[in-house]
Order: sequence, then C-alpha cells, then structure tokens
Amino acid sequence: MAFYTLWLIALGLSMDAFAVSISKGLAMRSFRWKQALLIAFCFGFFQAIMPFIGYLLGSQFNRLIQDWDHWIAFLLLSLIGINMIREGFTEDEEQNILSLISMKRVFTLGLATSIDALVVGISFAFLNVNIFQAIWIIGTTTLVISFIGIKSGHFLGKKFKSKAEIFGGLVLIIMGIKVLFEHGVFAF
Repeated sequence: MAFYTLWLIALGLSMDAFAVSISKGLAMRSFRWKQALLIAFCFGFFQAIMPFIGYLLGSQFNRLIQDWDHWIAFLLLSLIGINMIREGFTEDEEQNILSLISMKRVFTLGLATSIDALVVGISFAFLNVNIFQAIWIIGTTTLVISFIGIKSGHFLGKKFKSKAEIFGGLVLIIMGIKVLFEHGVFAF
C-alpha cells in the first residue's frame, strides 16, 4: 500500500481523536503544554497499537478468506466511515460529561476512539500492508492531529467537531473504494 494511502487512512482514523481533542481543548481553562502532549500521546498510542492487534488477528484468518479479502476491507472501511459520518450529523448530548479532563477518562477515550483502528488493522492483514510503517504513520498522525485539536479547541468551538467526523468518514469510504479498484473489481 502506498505511503499516501496509509497517510490518508491515518488522517481518517485520527478524526475521532481530533473531535475528542477539541472537546478536551474546550475543557482546559488555560492551555497546558504538558497536559496537551500527554493527551495527544495517549490518543496516538492507542491509534497505533490497535491496528497492530487487528493485523495479528487478521493474519490468522488471511488464508481462509483470501479470495474475498478486498471485499472485507471495503466493507470494514465503509462501515467505519458511514458510522463516523452518522456521528458527525448527530448532536453529542454527552459533550459536557466527556469534556472533563482526567487521565482515566483520557485513556478510556483513547481506547474508545481507536476501535476503528483495530478493524482497519484486520483489513491491513488482508492487503499485505507493512504493519510497522502503518502503525508509525497512524500513531504519529493521530498524535499531531490530536495536539492540533486540543490547541484549537479554545478557538474553534464545537462546530468543527462534526465536520471532522464527516471528513474522516468520507476518507475511509474512499479508501475502501480504492481497495476495490486496486483488486480489479471495477475493471471494464
């Protein structure tokens, strides 16, 4: 898989963490670099480790479903993307609860926002992706995007959160369609 494709997938996956990071930035009364870096690192770590776990799981089943792997990757990426778009259009009634900053909540949110990455990791096993390159790109991208989300949370407000979810969902759906093209599904 090409570097730019991995980067686009990383960008799409990081949008959940970006949206939550904005709420964390909103919750900060004053911006603290150490706390912002710790939150961003937590999100980046979980976004990096979950695809690796998914890759290990997917590698166990790769030989059994090799003829259908591209459809599975498309389906998984599309379902995640559709869910992200749906979340982008719904009001988050728990925003005030999630905006509290505690490390226990940050770890929980890091895990929750990276479930999508676990599923993407499964699809990476079917696509023979260099998993170490992928987790480096995903983790680093999420760390940077999360830090930007926290920093900009003071300025941008809640409006940008839903747009980030929609953008991330669209990117993942486009990557799923690209997988089908790469496997010749739409060859005429």
